[in-house]
Amino acid sequence: MLNYLVLILGCQLLGELAVATFHVPVPGPVVGMVALFGLLTVLGRIPEDLSALADGLLRHLSLLFVPAGVGVMLHFKLLGSDWLAIAIPLGVSAVLTIAVTGAVMNWFAKRAKQQTGER
Repeated sequence: MLNYLVLILGCQLLGELAVATFHVPVPGPVVGMVALFGLLTVLGRIPEDLSALADGLLRHLSLLFVPAGVGVMLHFKLLGSDWLAIAIPLGVSAVLTIAVTGAVMNWFAKRAKQQTGER
C-alpha cells in the first residue's frame, strides 16, 4: 500500500512540476490527478490496494478543511466587507458545477446503456 501512496504523491509532484514548468493556470494537484486518471485509464482497472488507500484518505478528508475554516475565521472582517464580490462568483461556479456534473453523468449513462445494448 505504501507504493500506491508514493504513486499518488508522485502524481501530485508531477502536476506541481508541470504547472511550474509550463505556467498553466491550474493547481498542480489537479494536473496530478488528471495524470493519475490517465495512468489508471491505460491500466484499465483500479488496483485493490489503491482503492483501499483512496477510501482511507476519503474517510479523513474533512480534516483537510480545518485550515480553510481557520482562514475564513481569521479573515472574517475582510469577507464581510466584500461579501457580494465573493457570493456572486461562488454562486455562479456552484451552478456551473452542478450543470457540468449533470451533463457528464448523462453522457456516461448513455454510454453505459450503449455498451450493454439497452435502449
